[in-house]
Amino acid sequence: MAVPSQKAELNERTRHVLKVLVEAYITDGQPVGSRNLAKRSGLDLSPATIRNIMSDLEEMGYIRSPHTSAGRVPTSQGYRLFVDTLLQVRPLDSEAVSVLQGRLTRGRDTGNLIQSVSSLLSGITSLTGVVTIPRQANPAIRQLEFLRLSGNQVLVILVLSRNEVQNRIIQLDREMSVSELQQATNFLNDFLIGKDVHLARQMLLGEMRQHREDMNRLMLSAIELGEMAFAGLDVQQEDDYVIAGETNLMGYEDLSDLAKLRELFSAFTHKREVLALLDKTLQAEGVQIFIGRESGLRVFDDCSVVAAPYSVDDEHLGVLGVIGPKRMPYERIIPVVDLTSRLLSFALNSRER
Repeated sequence: MAVPSQKAELNERTRHVLKVLVEAYITDGQPVGSRNLAKRSGLDLSPATIRNIMSDLEEMGYIRSPHTSAGRVPTSQGYRLFVDTLLQVRPLDSEAVSVLQGRLTRGRDTGNLIQSVSSLLSGITSLTGVVTIPRQANPAIRQLEFLRLSGNQVLVILVLSRNEVQNRIIQLDREMSVSELQQATNFLNDFLIGKDVHLARQMLLGEMRQHREDMNRLMLSAIELGEMAFAGLDVQQEDDYVIAGETNLMGYEDLSDLAKLRELFSAFTHKREVLALLDKTLQAEGVQIFIGRESGLRVFDDCSVVAAPYSVDDEHLGVLGVIGPKRMPYERIIPVVDLTSRLLSFALNSRER
C-alpha cells in the first residue's frame, strides 16, 4: 500500500487541490469540474489554472475523467494519497461515542457482544459492518456441574476459558439422586478441568473403552454422564464472521451495477476470500485501510475496507471493520472502527478479571 513516488513532485497547492477534489467527490458523489473546484478550494486561482493542476494530477494517476463527464474523480491511487497524507480525521461526536459505549458494555456475554458489533458498525456508518469470530486456542474446561431437574432431566452447566458459560438439558435413562450427581460432578471436574473441550468427549470415550471392566458403578455412571454432556456440544467455531448491512451498499451509485453487487454478496456468503483479507489486519496494529485492488480481491475493486483487530491480554483474537465504496467518509469511518475495536477489547478483557 505504498504511496507512489510522484508524491514528492506535488507542491502544496497541488496537494490542496487534490484534497478538495477528493472531499467534494466523497460528499457529492459527482465528478468535480474546474469551476466547482476553484470555488471550493479557497485559493485565488482561475478555473483555467485549476484545469492545468487537474491535468497534472490526471497524468500522475491520482484522478481520472469518467467518459460521461468533463469533471474528475479520484482513482485508488488518489484515495491512497489522500488517506495517507491529506486526511484530517475528525473526533466522533458525543452521540456516536455514547451509542458505542452503551452497546459495548462489560456485562454482556462474549457471544452477544460479537454478534452485535457488525450491526452496530453498520448502523453508525450506513455501510456494511463485519466482525470475525474470536480466533483463539480451543477453549478449556474450567468447571462442569450437574443439577437435577424433574424426572430424569439434568441441567449441565459448563464454564469454559474466557468465562464462556454453556447450559444444556440432557435426558437420562434413569433417575439420579442429588448425591450421585454431585459425586459425578466432582469426579469429572478432577478428570477434565484444564482440558481442551473439543477433546473431552474423546477422552471420556477412550477412558471407558480402556478401563470399563475395572470401573466401579459410580465412575462408569460419571463418565457416561460426561459423555452425554459433551455430545453435540455447540462450541463456537473459528474461521467465520458476522456481517450486517450488506444492502446498504445498494444505495451507492459506485456499486449500483447489479452484476457487481451479486459478486459482492456471493463473496460475503462464501467468506473464504473475505476472511483472507481480514487476516492481514489480524497480524497488524491499529486501523488498516485497503482501497480497491489493495485488497487483493477483484470483487473489491470498487470498495474500501477499514478494519482493526480486537484483543484480549494483548493477543489479537479477531478483526472488525467496515466495507463500503471507495468514496466513503474516511475521516469519520476511521475513528468509528478504531473506537469500536478498543471498546470491544476493553469489554472482553473485563470478563477475564
